Amino acid sequence: MSGRARVLVWYVAPGDDPGAVERAYDQISGDLAGTPGLLGNELLRRLDDPLRVMVMSEWESLASFQKWEQGIDHRPATSPLRPYADRYEIYEVVSAF
Repeated sequence: MSGRARVLVWYVAPGDDPGAVERAYDQISGDLAGTPGLLGNELLRRLDDPLRVMVMSEWESLASFQKWEQGIDHRPATSPLRPYADRYEIYEVVSAF
């Protein structure tokens, strides 16, 4: 049985519109409310480089994330952030206290 999953996606906001990523994040988060398996997400800004941000989403399981990611709703739902994407990583929680 797999544990919870965390998905981390890094973005770089354009210098001429530093709020672009935050606006896209707010839109997407509203659209994803109620997505099966999604427990929540956060937008995190780097302190030493405010144009660099990360979205961390938490999922009930790796399987629930993969089911959503492979579904037809994934790409359209996340398209507002795609132009700013830098990289992403997926982690499975193996231990927590």
